Amino acid sequence: MTIAVDVGQIRNLEIAALAWISAHRGDFALDDDAFTADGQVDLTWKPLGELAQTCVSVRRRTPPSDPLHACVCDLLAFAWQQTGRGELFLRLQQLEPFATYPLEVYSVFAGAGFRHAGYEAAAATVARTRGWRRTEQEPTRRLGLLNAERRSGIHRQERPAQALSRTWLGGLPEPWAFERTAGYALTHVVFHLTDWGRTAQDVPEDLAAYLADWLPPWLDTCLDAGLWDLAGELLIVAASLPHPPDTAMLQDAWTRLARAQLDSGAIPLTAPDTTDEPDPGFVHCYHSTLMAAFAAALSVDLLTRETDGPGLRTEDTRNRYDGQGAPR
Repeated sequence: MTIAVDVGQIRNLEIAALAWISAHRGDFALDDDAFTADGQVDLTWKPLGELAQTCVSVRRRTPPSDPLHACVCDLLAFAWQQTGRGELFLRLQQLEPFATYPLEVYSVFAGAGFRHAGYEAAAATVARTRGWRRTEQEPTRRLGLLNAERRSGIHRQERPAQALSRTWLGGLPEPWAFERTAGYALTHVVFHLTDWGRTAQDVPEDLAAYLADWLPPWLDTCLDAGLWDLAGELLIVAASLPHPPDTAMLQDAWTRLARAQLDSGAIPLTAPDTTDEPDPGFVHCYHSTLMAAFAAALSVDLLTRETDGPGLRTEDTRNRYDGQGAPR
């Protein structure tokens, strides 16, 4: 029996989450710490890049007539302005020529049509060196870098399938081996394979079948444990696979995630230890709130648009609403 999913509930969660993100846009702004040798990248460039990626992904799945489309376009323009319209990536290139995070963040903007020719030329020069191509990375990070290079117009002979085969998910591990670290690794493998939900058909059939079997119990485990951030990422994966997820699973997951959302619209990384804990701050809410908004946009789009066949999504969403909200 097919259970109808309450799309309105998911939509309301998305609206509240994006309202919180908009109200806290100043917390995503770059400061001088973003350019110091010992600066905390995870508290400067990483949040800004994640804001941009979420906005790009929500924009792609939201029609221009929807007020949320204008909201994420505005936030994306804000994020681009924070980079000096791309100029600050050149500054990072001078500070850390072989760091990969500048290209990874820049590629988010490049994939959305926000480009800086000078930085791309500089990045391409470094990418031709042996030092860059022999950089040792975890396989999941390698897969992400290959996607970042492709988005930025840099191409190498190494194929994503090579990196995929060395990831945790690519090995189709025993399902009981799932834990938090593996969970974040597997979600990012799917993010990179599908270019953050653009191309569901790029998930290999064996991986898609494996995830169809084991994603539901893993998601249920995370929700039971109050791991709201990882649960949001797993919901993104569910909406990015070639075959639509089980509707009963979706309804249960979104109901539980909606209960975790605070009155402010934020969603904490994890459930609090006690019911009387104060609202967590920005650092403990921003990522999980972004991921919930991202997952909601994909899920609403998936549940409301037509499919091309029974149980199979063949539509490539790479150009669904791209080009709306041009760079400025």
